[in-house]
Amino acid sequence: MTMRIAFIGCVQFSLPIAERLLANDCVKIAGIVTRAHSSVNADFLSLSPLAVSHGIPYFEAKGNDQSAMKAWLEGLGVEAVICVGWSYLLSREILDLMPNGVIGYHPALLPRNRGRHPIIWALALGLRKTGSTFFVMNEEADAGDIVSQVVVKISESDNAATLYVKLCATALEQIDEVARNLASGQLKRTPQDTDLATVWRKRSTKDGEIDWRMTASCVHNLVRALTLPYVGAHCVLAGNEIKVWRTEPAGSQPAGVEPGKVLAVENGTITVNCCDGALRLLDHEFETVPAEGDYL
Repeated sequence: MTMRIAFIGCVQFSLPIAERLLANDCVKIAGIVTRAHSSVNADFLSLSPLAVSHGIPYFEAKGNDQSAMKAWLEGLGVEAVICVGWSYLLSREILDLMPNGVIGYHPALLPRNRGRHPIIWALALGLRKTGSTFFVMNEEADAGDIVSQVVVKISESDNAATLYVKLCATALEQIDEVARNLASGQLKRTPQDTDLATVWRKRSTKDGEIDWRMTASCVHNLVRALTLPYVGAHCVLAGNEIKVWRTEPAGSQPAGVEPGKVLAVENGTITVNCCDGALRLLDHEFETVPAEGDYL
Protein backbone atom coordinates (compact mmCIF):
# COMPACT_ATOMS: atom_id res chain seq x y z
CA MET A 1 0.00 0.00 0.00
CA THR A 2 1.29 3.46 -0.91
CA MET A 3 1.67 5.95 1.96
CA ARG A 4 0.66 9.57 1.40
CA ILE A 5 3.40 11.90 2.60
CA ALA A 6 4.36 15.57 2.47
CA PHE A 7 7.84 16.80 1.59
CA ILE A 8 9.51 19.85 3.14
CA GLY A 9 12.63 21.50 1.68
CA CYS A 10 14.08 24.61 0.09
CA VAL A 11 17.73 23.97 -0.83
CA GLN A 12 19.51 22.44 -3.82
CA PHE A 13 19.93 19.20 -1.86
CA SER A 14 16.14 18.94 -1.46
CA LEU A 15 15.38 18.67 -5.16
CA PRO A 16 17.00 15.33 -6.07
CA ILE A 17 15.64 13.72 -2.89
CA ALA A 18 12.11 14.88 -3.73
CA GLU A 19 12.51 13.69 -7.33
CA ARG A 20 13.67 10.27 -6.10
CA LEU A 21 10.63 10.01 -3.84
CA LEU A 22 8.36 10.89 -6.74
CA ALA A 23 9.69 7.80 -8.51
CA ASN A 24 9.21 5.57 -5.45
CA ASP A 25 6.11 3.35 -5.51
CA CYS A 26 6.00 3.05 -1.70
CA VAL A 27 5.11 6.70 -1.10
CA LYS A 28 3.09 9.39 -2.81
CA ILE A 29 4.02 13.04 -2.28
CA ALA A 30 0.63 14.67 -1.71
CA GLY A 31 2.01 18.13 -0.93
CA ILE A 32 5.25 20.11 -0.83
CA VAL A 33 6.25 22.81 1.66
CA THR A 34 8.93 25.17 0.37
CA ARG A 35 9.84 28.87 0.23
CA ALA A 36 9.74 31.52 -2.46
CA HIS A 37 13.04 32.99 -1.24
CA SER A 38 15.45 32.66 1.68
CA SER A 39 17.98 34.99 3.26
CA VAL A 40 19.57 32.23 5.34
CA ASN A 41 20.32 29.50 2.75
CA ALA A 42 23.20 30.17 0.36
CA ASP A 43 22.14 27.04 -1.53
CA PHE A 44 18.46 28.06 -1.61
CA LEU A 45 16.20 26.49 -4.21
CA SER A 46 12.42 26.73 -4.29
CA LEU A 47 10.57 23.47 -4.95
CA SER A 48 7.47 25.20 -6.29
CA PRO A 49 8.47 24.58 -9.95
CA LEU A 50 8.79 20.86 -9.16
CA ALA A 51 5.37 20.88 -7.53
CA VAL A 52 3.78 22.69 -10.47
CA SER A 53 5.37 20.37 -13.03
CA HIS A 54 3.94 17.32 -11.24
CA GLY A 55 0.57 18.85 -10.36
CA ILE A 56 1.31 18.64 -6.62
CA PRO A 57 -0.21 21.20 -4.20
CA TYR A 58 2.43 23.33 -2.51
CA PHE A 59 2.69 25.75 0.38
CA GLU A 60 5.21 28.61 0.49
CA ALA A 61 6.21 29.22 4.10
CA LYS A 62 7.10 32.72 5.26
CA GLY A 63 9.37 33.24 8.27
CA ASN A 64 8.84 30.73 11.04
CA ASP A 65 5.12 31.09 11.67
CA GLN A 66 4.17 27.41 11.56
CA SER A 67 0.46 27.73 12.35
CA ALA A 68 -0.49 28.19 8.69
CA MET A 69 1.82 25.35 7.66
CA LYS A 70 0.20 23.07 10.23
CA ALA A 71 -3.29 23.90 8.98
CA TRP A 72 -2.25 23.25 5.39
CA LEU A 73 -0.58 19.92 6.21
CA GLU A 74 -3.62 18.88 8.23
CA GLY A 75 -5.80 19.46 5.19
CA LEU A 76 -3.66 17.13 3.08
CA GLY A 77 -4.43 14.13 5.24
CA VAL A 78 -0.88 12.79 4.97
CA GLU A 79 0.53 10.13 7.29
CA ALA A 80 4.18 11.24 7.41
CA VAL A 81 6.59 13.98 6.36
CA ILE A 82 10.10 13.80 4.93
CA CYS A 83 12.05 16.99 5.56
CA VAL A 84 15.37 17.65 3.81
CA GLY A 85 16.83 21.16 3.75
CA TRP A 86 14.93 23.31 6.24
CA SER A 87 16.49 25.88 8.58
CA TYR A 88 13.88 25.86 11.36
CA LEU A 89 12.91 23.26 13.92
CA LEU A 90 9.40 22.00 13.32
CA SER A 91 6.89 22.66 16.08
CA ARG A 92 5.50 19.98 18.38
CA GLU A 93 2.08 20.58 16.80
CA ILE A 94 3.38 19.59 13.35
CA LEU A 95 5.39 16.66 14.68
CA ASP A 96 2.37 15.33 16.56
CA LEU A 97 0.17 15.75 13.49
CA MET A 98 1.91 12.90 11.67
CA PRO A 99 0.88 9.39 12.80
CA ASN A 100 4.05 7.94 11.26
CA GLY A 101 6.36 10.77 12.22
CA VAL A 102 8.59 13.27 10.47
CA ILE A 103 11.83 12.01 8.94
CA GLY A 104 14.63 14.58 8.88
CA TYR A 105 18.12 14.63 7.42
CA HIS A 106 21.49 15.83 8.71
CA PRO A 107 24.81 15.51 6.85
CA ALA A 108 26.91 14.41 9.83
CA LEU A 109 27.63 11.33 11.92
CA LEU A 110 24.97 11.84 14.56
CA PRO A 111 24.98 12.05 17.53
CA ARG A 112 28.21 13.95 16.89
CA ASN A 113 28.14 17.27 15.08
CA ARG A 114 24.51 18.22 15.45
CA GLY A 115 23.63 21.81 14.71
CA ARG A 116 24.44 24.38 12.08
CA HIS A 117 26.52 24.35 8.90
CA PRO A 118 27.67 20.71 9.08
CA ILE A 119 29.27 20.55 5.62
CA ILE A 120 31.17 23.80 6.17
CA TRP A 121 32.36 22.87 9.65
CA ALA A 122 33.51 19.40 8.56
CA LEU A 123 35.76 20.87 5.86
CA ALA A 124 36.91 23.90 7.84
CA LEU A 125 38.02 21.64 10.68
CA GLY A 126 39.82 19.28 8.34
CA LEU A 127 37.74 16.19 9.17
CA ARG A 128 38.44 13.04 7.16
CA LYS A 129 34.90 11.70 7.33
CA THR A 130 31.34 12.78 7.91
CA GLY A 131 27.97 11.08 7.62
CA SER A 132 24.64 11.00 5.81
CA THR A 133 21.93 10.50 8.44
CA PHE A 134 18.14 10.21 8.30
CA PHE A 135 16.40 10.39 11.68
CA VAL A 136 12.98 10.78 13.27
CA MET A 137 12.61 14.46 14.13
CA ASN A 138 11.70 15.67 17.61
CA GLU A 139 11.74 19.12 19.19
CA GLU A 140 15.52 19.11 19.67
CA ALA A 141 17.88 19.82 16.78
CA ASP A 142 19.10 16.61 15.11
CA ALA A 143 18.45 14.56 18.26
CA GLY A 144 15.84 11.98 17.21
CA ASP A 145 16.20 8.26 16.61
CA ILE A 146 18.43 7.35 13.66
CA VAL A 147 16.79 5.31 10.88
CA SER A 148 19.65 5.29 8.33
CA GLN A 149 23.29 6.37 8.57
CA VAL A 150 26.21 5.98 6.16
CA VAL A 151 29.82 7.13 6.63
CA VAL A 152 31.05 9.49 3.90
CA LYS A 153 34.81 9.90 3.48
CA ILE A 154 36.28 13.35 2.92
CA SER A 155 39.35 13.48 0.67
CA GLU A 156 41.99 16.19 0.73
CA SER A 157 40.77 17.33 -2.68
CA ASP A 158 37.15 17.73 -1.57
CA ASN A 159 35.57 21.14 -1.23
CA ALA A 160 32.04 22.24 -0.41
CA ALA A 161 30.80 21.50 -3.93
CA THR A 162 32.27 18.00 -4.22
CA LEU A 163 31.30 17.00 -0.68
CA TYR A 164 27.78 18.32 -1.33
CA VAL A 165 27.57 15.99 -4.36
CA LYS A 166 28.96 13.02 -2.39
CA LEU A 167 26.43 13.49 0.39
CA CYS A 168 23.56 13.90 -2.04
CA ALA A 169 24.53 10.73 -3.92
CA THR A 170 24.70 8.83 -0.63
CA ALA A 171 21.35 10.18 0.56
CA LEU A 172 19.74 9.13 -2.73
CA GLU A 173 20.92 5.57 -2.11
CA GLN A 174 19.42 5.66 1.39
CA ILE A 175 16.08 7.31 0.68
CA ASP A 176 14.52 4.39 -1.22
CA GLU A 177 14.99 2.07 1.75
CA VAL A 178 13.86 4.75 4.20
CA ALA A 179 10.66 5.30 2.18
CA ARG A 180 10.01 1.58 1.85
CA ASN A 181 10.49 0.96 5.58
CA LEU A 182 8.40 4.01 6.47
CA ALA A 183 5.49 2.86 4.30
CA SER A 184 5.63 -0.72 5.59
CA GLY A 185 6.03 0.23 9.25
CA GLN A 186 9.45 -1.45 9.31
CA LEU A 187 11.61 1.55 10.26
CA LYS A 188 14.37 0.44 12.62
CA ARG A 189 14.90 3.27 15.09
CA THR A 190 18.21 3.58 16.94
CA PRO A 191 18.19 6.12 19.81
CA GLN A 192 21.12 8.51 19.84
CA ASP A 193 23.62 8.28 22.70
CA THR A 194 23.33 11.73 24.27
CA ASP A 195 26.66 11.24 26.08
CA LEU A 196 28.37 11.27 22.68
CA ALA A 197 26.46 14.25 21.31
CA THR A 198 28.25 17.41 20.20
CA VAL A 199 26.73 20.53 18.63
CA TRP A 200 28.23 22.87 16.05
CA ARG A 201 27.32 26.53 16.53
CA LYS A 202 25.98 28.94 13.96
CA ARG A 203 28.70 30.54 11.87
CA SER A 204 28.98 34.28 11.29
CA THR A 205 30.63 36.44 8.64
CA LYS A 206 33.66 36.69 10.92
CA ASP A 207 34.09 32.91 10.74
CA GLY A 208 34.66 33.24 7.00
CA GLU A 209 37.43 35.83 7.27
CA ILE A 210 40.97 34.76 6.39
CA ASP A 211 43.63 35.76 8.90
CA TRP A 212 47.04 35.20 7.33
CA ARG A 213 48.44 34.44 10.79
CA MET A 214 46.55 31.14 10.54
CA THR A 215 48.39 28.07 9.26
CA ALA A 216 48.35 27.51 5.53
CA SER A 217 46.29 24.34 6.01
CA CYS A 218 43.70 26.20 8.11
CA VAL A 219 43.30 28.90 5.46
CA HIS A 220 43.11 26.27 2.72
CA ASN A 221 40.45 24.33 4.65
CA LEU A 222 38.44 27.51 5.24
CA VAL A 223 38.48 28.34 1.53
CA ARG A 224 37.41 24.88 0.41
CA ALA A 225 34.70 24.81 3.09
CA LEU A 226 33.08 28.03 1.91
CA THR A 227 33.40 27.76 -1.85
CA LEU A 228 30.26 27.42 -3.98
CA PRO A 229 27.44 26.68 -3.31
CA TYR A 230 28.30 28.70 -0.20
CA VAL A 231 29.30 32.34 0.25
CA GLY A 232 33.06 32.08 -0.13
CA ALA A 233 35.90 32.81 2.31
CA HIS A 234 37.20 36.35 2.26
CA CYS A 235 40.16 38.47 3.29
CA VAL A 236 39.94 42.15 4.16
CA LEU A 237 42.14 44.66 2.35
CA ALA A 238 41.75 48.42 2.78
CA GLY A 239 38.38 47.79 4.41
CA ASN A 240 37.06 45.75 1.49
CA GLU A 241 36.03 42.09 1.61
CA ILE A 242 37.68 40.12 -1.18
CA LYS A 243 36.47 36.61 -1.92
CA VAL A 244 38.91 33.73 -2.29
CA TRP A 245 37.41 30.65 -3.94
CA ARG A 246 40.28 28.22 -4.49
CA THR A 247 43.77 27.75 -3.07
CA GLU A 248 46.60 25.23 -2.94
CA PRO A 249 49.55 24.79 -0.57
CA ALA A 250 52.79 26.32 -1.84
CA GLY A 251 55.21 24.69 0.62
CA SER A 252 57.52 26.11 3.26
CA GLN A 253 59.13 29.52 2.89
CA PRO A 254 62.34 31.11 4.22
CA ALA A 255 62.25 31.98 7.91
CA GLY A 256 61.57 35.56 8.90
CA VAL A 257 58.82 36.29 6.36
CA GLU A 258 55.74 37.89 7.88
CA PRO A 259 52.27 36.38 7.46
CA GLY A 260 50.25 38.14 4.78
CA LYS A 261 53.22 39.10 2.62
CA VAL A 262 52.80 38.49 -1.11
CA LEU A 263 55.69 36.29 -2.16
CA ALA A 264 54.96 35.99 -5.86
CA VAL A 265 52.39 36.89 -8.52
CA GLU A 266 52.14 34.98 -11.78
CA ASN A 267 49.27 35.04 -14.29
CA GLY A 268 46.86 36.20 -11.61
CA THR A 269 47.92 33.54 -9.09
CA ILE A 270 48.98 35.14 -5.82
CA THR A 271 51.33 33.34 -3.42
CA VAL A 272 50.85 34.57 0.15
CA ASN A 273 52.78 33.65 3.28
CA CYS A 274 50.90 32.26 6.28
CA CYS A 275 52.31 31.55 9.74
CA ASP A 276 53.92 28.23 8.76
CA GLY A 277 54.17 28.27 4.98
CA ALA A 278 52.69 29.72 1.84
CA LEU A 279 49.44 29.36 -0.07
CA ARG A 280 48.61 30.04 -3.70
CA LEU A 281 45.35 31.89 -4.35
CA LEU A 282 44.16 30.32 -7.61
CA ASP A 283 40.66 31.76 -7.86
CA HIS A 284 39.92 35.10 -6.22
CA GLU A 285 38.16 38.43 -6.73
CA PHE A 286 41.00 40.97 -6.43
CA GLU A 287 40.09 43.73 -8.87
CA THR A 288 43.70 44.91 -8.77
CA VAL A 289 46.11 42.04 -8.23
CA PRO A 290 48.63 42.94 -5.51
CA ALA A 291 52.31 43.04 -6.37
CA GLU A 292 55.11 40.94 -4.96
CA GLY A 293 56.14 42.43 -1.62
CA ASP A 294 52.69 43.84 -0.84
CA TYR A 295 50.84 42.85 2.32
CA LEU A 296 47.30 41.49 2.49
